[in-house]
Order: sequence, then C-alpha cells, then structure tokens
Amino acid sequence: MDLTEIYERGAAYFREKEFGRLMGYVETGFIEENDRRILDRYTFRQQCIDAGEASTACTMSEVSLATPVIMSAMTMPIPAMGDDMLMRLARGLRTAGSLMWTGTPIPKNLDQLAATGVPMVANIKPLRDRDKMAAELDGILETNVTWVGIEIDAGQGTKIADKEMAFDCLPFSLDEIVEIKKRAHVPLVCKGVLSREDAEKCAEAGADIIVVSSHGGHTLDYLPHPLQVMDEIVAAVQGKVEIIIDGGFRRGSDVLKGLAFGASMVGLGRPILYALAAGGEQGVVDLVGGITRELSRLMTMVGVSETAEAHRGILIEG
Repeated sequence: MDLTEIYERGAAYFREKEFGRLMGYVETGFIEENDRRILDRYTFRQQCIDAGEASTACTMSEVSLATPVIMSAMTMPIPAMGDDMLMRLARGLRTAGSLMWTGTPIPKNLDQLAATGVPMVANIKPLRDRDKMAAELDGILETNVTWVGIEIDAGQGTKIADKEMAFDCLPFSLDEIVEIKKRAHVPLVCKGVLSREDAEKCAEAGADIIVVSSHGGHTLDYLPHPLQVMDEIVAAVQGKVEIIIDGGFRRGSDVLKGLAFGASMVGLGRPILYALAAGGEQGVVDLVGGITRELSRLMTMVGVSETAEAHRGILIEG
C-alpha cells in the first residue's frame, strides 16, 4: 500500500471503533492544527547538481537502524486492535529496520517483543506512588530493552478532549532523574522536552537521549510544535545528549525537516496505528518504507547524502 491508502484506511478503521477516541487531542484540539501549520511553514532549497545517492542509515546510542523513522512511545490502543497486534507491530518494525517504543500500560511480553530482533524501548510515567513507579522501572530493566524512557511531561497525567486518561502523576524532580539514571544499565531517554530549561536539566541529570515532543497532544493544550523550540534546545544541550523529535510528522518531507533542525531520529505515533490497522505487519513495513523512500529522494535533491548531514540551510522559512 502507498501512504495515502494507509492513512485513509487507517483513519476509517478508527472512526468505526469506540477506542478511536484515543486518536483525539487534549481539550480544544489546537495542537493538531498547529503541528501541521508549523511543518508547512518550511519549504526546501533544491541543490541537485553533483548530488550523490542518499543513505538513510543512522545510529544512536549504539543502535543502528536502516531509517531514522521510528515508532513513538505508545501502547494503547494497540492491544484493543487484536491479541497479537503488538507482536505483529514488532515484526513489522524489525523488517523495516526501525525501532519499537512502548508506553503505558507496559506490555507484559517485552522480552518476547524484543526477541523478534527489533530494538525495544519502554517508558514509565511519573506516578505519584513512587514505589509503584520504581517497581515498574525495575520490571522494565529486568527485560531485554534497548533503552528505558521516562515521561517528564506527564506530571499532570494525560487527557483526551475533556476526559482525563492517566491519573495520580507528579512531576519528576532533577534529583529523581539523577537517581533513575544511576539505576539504569541501559541508555536513559527523557521524553517530552519542550524548553531550554528542561533540556538543560535532562543533560545535567545524565540523560543519554531526549525526545522533543508534545506527547501526541495528550498532556497540555496550546503546547508548541517541537520545531518551534528546537533551536533553543539544540543550543542548550550542546551535543551532550542525542535528540529525537515527534509531533505530527506524516511524510518523508516532514522527517527531513525534523532532521534539518537537529534531531537524529523522528518518531511516528498515529501513522503507526493507521498502518497497523490498514495492513497489519505488512502495513507497518509499507508505512516506514514509504516514508523512508520519500526521505531518500528528498535528501538526494537537496544535497544531503547522510541523515546526520541535514542542516537548516536546506530549508526556506516562509
């Protein structure tokens, strides 16, 4: 399937399901509209003479992938789509040369998912019950995860439209992140950074990776698109941590814009769900492959041969 068909079929599937409400956004829905508006602000400076063939291969924290296009952190509503959907997703992402990232609830079969060969990341929320949170963290670290993530932006839980979805959360302190880093024997990811201040604190705590993200529009209303704060974040961390970005990215053109702003990988949330709904394992392969091919074509025509070489000079703001 091509990308247009995947998105059309996937959206139709979720419109028919009660759990399709999970595809919504917090309160007014501003974030969805703003994401697209900001991404569309930039066009490309074509530089195609003497252009070489582009490679989309990339490496972060010793994880090598065929593409910088990865899954954003989420678990719901995948189990509701079918008993084997998490496993089918893992296999599809492995075939596509990508990475799998689970959220909450934490899947009980993380080891089985990782056994497919896909690099595996799992997240925890900042639960008010810190003992429960610590137990969840330890449970993840006992599995074969590649990285472990903490949701720094979920200190007030999550919300879709007017309904609160995750409760009893409390923001992390800097000291707590430092302690989590000490306990983690795999790279630590801080997800949900949207300011210079938080980026600096994550770097100070020893985080290996940060994700510049508005949490799929499920935490606070009127948050910026990540591109609106990337410059200050890149300047703040000064290369001390690696950067992933997500938030409304749908095509290879969007991915290249994220890379040009300084991210090394770009996460997809709803597109992954659409692909899984539209075509199961093969749908995921088609989605990641299709976006990666679009990315490769664009890279070649703007004079970028490696993903790490993408820079702001290929973009025109207008």
